[in-house]
Amino acid sequence: MKKLTGLQWFNLILFGLMGQIAWAVENMYFNTFLYNSVYGGASQTTVDGAINVMDAISRMVAFSAVAAVVTTFIMGILSDRVNTRKWFISIGYILWGIVTAAFSLISRDNVAALFHLSDEIKILNATVTAVIVMDCIMTFMGSTSNDSAFNAWVTDTSSSENRATVESVLSLLPVFAMVIVMAMGGLVGSVGYPVFFASLGGFVSLCGIVGIFTIKDNREGKAVSERQSFIKEFIYGFRPSVIKKNRGLYLSLLAIFIFNTAYQVFFPYIFIYLQHKLDFTMDKLIAGLTPITIVIGLIVVIAAVALIISMGKLMDKFGKDKFIYISVAFFVIGLVITGFQKTLGGFAIGAAVTLIGYGLLMILLGASIRDFTPEDKTGMFQGIRMIFVVMLPMIIGPIIGKEICRISEITYTNEYGVVQAAPGSVMFFAAAVVGIFILLPVAFLKKQGLKK
Repeated sequence: MKKLTGLQWFNLILFGLMGQIAWAVENMYFNTFLYNSVYGGASQTTVDGAINVMDAISRMVAFSAVAAVVTTFIMGILSDRVNTRKWFISIGYILWGIVTAAFSLISRDNVAALFHLSDEIKILNATVTAVIVMDCIMTFMGSTSNDSAFNAWVTDTSSSENRATVESVLSLLPVFAMVIVMAMGGLVGSVGYPVFFASLGGFVSLCGIVGIFTIKDNREGKAVSERQSFIKEFIYGFRPSVIKKNRGLYLSLLAIFIFNTAYQVFFPYIFIYLQHKLDFTMDKLIAGLTPITIVIGLIVVIAAVALIISMGKLMDKFGKDKFIYISVAFFVIGLVITGFQKTLGGFAIGAAVTLIGYGLLMILLGASIRDFTPEDKTGMFQGIRMIFVVMLPMIIGPIIGKEICRISEITYTNEYGVVQAAPGSVMFFAAAVVGIFILLPVAFLKKQGLKK
């Protein structure tokens, strides 16, 4: 089995983890930033007259997804044309951090002063728009460096002999990122959103500076396709002949589209749900920690890491097709279990089962996409990948979650006396129903045969 060098593993983990941390903050705390900071403190009359908060979150997720896809198409093609990934990654991360830090400047007061507004409804709507626009700019930087260049670099660096192992490590990074971001979330309560965003942005930019000295392009020996016009390369992946020729790739993309759509049904609203349905906050979690719970937590984390990496190695050794159905089962059953829970302990059990399925599907489907991607068009296909992995799931999933939650709407009165809607557990059942449909494309993929 081909092995990665120590420096390659260092860059894979560093840029993979920092990228996931930045995306996790966008997906988790930009939503709560809108919910708690931008809308928080506004009068009931202002909230009633402005853009609905759930609609604002849904729009932000959707616009960000579109920005991510368009960016990845353009920058993926450009990185193929110049035949390098290093500078797209390094410079991109530096700028990504700067834009993330700029969120520390967004507030209703600052927006009102900048645009000379006095009407409270107009101020709130303008602030919401500013957050969405800045989120799209941040997404442009993140998609250039991470979704396009870094993902192409990983495909260039790995091979079909070790990709499940590589993906097993990559699949753990979002989970670690979520834990780190949740821990960092304690800063929000103590120092506020401005310091939180500024600190994160600084770390992301520092990562880009490190990359200038550590990243090496791995295009040597890779096939290079004959260059066409930019427009022809942009639409290349949509051609029926290309889809037919790369059937395994598109079946893998269809499977991961359904998987990520199911995930996005609940994920944008998960922390709002935890806060207002299960009364979970980071302050309470930290206050409840004891030496015993910390030790138990560390043992669980180490065991989970060992399990996921072992599964990746087993997939590389015995073939990915043998793990398809059990991965889907863990994911769907875990969601159902989670939806029935009324306590934090029960929620943790359901979430653990869901995360096992999530991790296995991330390994299996991520490795399959890399295996079936033509090596001479790695950057070009990153845009197609983003349509299925990010844009469509992030548009469709939150809309499903929002509409399902409206069926059994839950409301609460915040500390300012404003009545707001909150998501309910029904979103987990909806996600499970969507997740079952993963079986359709993976059945055809299994029949065709996955690469070892």
